[in-house]
Amino acid sequence: MNRTVSSQLMLDITEPAELVFAIAVSPAHEVGDERLTARIDGRDLPITEYTDVHDTRLHRVEAPIGRLAVEYQAAVGAGAPARVTEVDRFTYLRPSRYAESDALAATAAAEFGGLDDPAQLLVAVSSWVGTRLRYLSGSSRPTDGAVSTLLAREGVCRDFAHLATALLRARGVAARTVAVYAPGLDPMDFHAVVEADIDGVWRVVDPTTLAPRSALVRIATGRDAADTAFLNVLSGRATLRDMTVTATANSLPADDLDVLTSIA
Repeated sequence: MNRTVSSQLMLDITEPAELVFAIAVSPAHEVGDERLTARIDGRDLPITEYTDVHDTRLHRVEAPIGRLAVEYQAAVGAGAPARVTEVDRFTYLRPSRYAESDALAATAAAEFGGLDDPAQLLVAVSSWVGTRLRYLSGSSRPTDGAVSTLLAREGVCRDFAHLATALLRARGVAARTVAVYAPGLDPMDFHAVVEADIDGVWRVVDPTTLAPRSALVRIATGRDAADTAFLNVLSGRATLRDMTVTATANSLPADDLDVLTSIA
């Protein structure tokens, strides 16, 4: 499957700022025709690339005061499913800031205590979250975690992902959050999904069911949104004024939610 992705971010820099973007496609995919630019009031700025432990590509920009435009585009091909390492297991069984699995242990036991097979548990948790929550744009705050989401019974994709991640960890299945480009998503945006350790392979679910999983393109991988945000302002002051995300595929496959699926 061939996909084309792009994103454009417009920010007002009101105090010289150090910014880190996570909008580039993971090298786990075949990537071609790639371009990333940062311009302040039409003037090019240098971009420094770093790679974290999961091959998330981070791009650092130091921006003076002005209007900053960051643009990315790439053509994306195939990739191999990610394997689970022992360090992955240790890392993604632990509670994290937005996926408080320890606080949800009793809920997870009450709802899923009779499921011992990890594959069945993965499908059940994803379905449970998808039917218990209402998807509502603007309904949650950036600081909300899985517990807040469960109490509110509504949220956006990151909230669905955090709750599913926390419930899986609470039942002893390593789980993590992935930021993706998602062909077929409507409305189009950066999207958040969940990966779980099933027999040593990372398998993906999308509790929102808003995009076919096999078309997803990995951007960033981590414990929760603290590790996968598309923008971090490390210093200074920046305000996001506009953002456009696009993701298309030469064909959009049907998504059988009972079939185990991986992304690169």
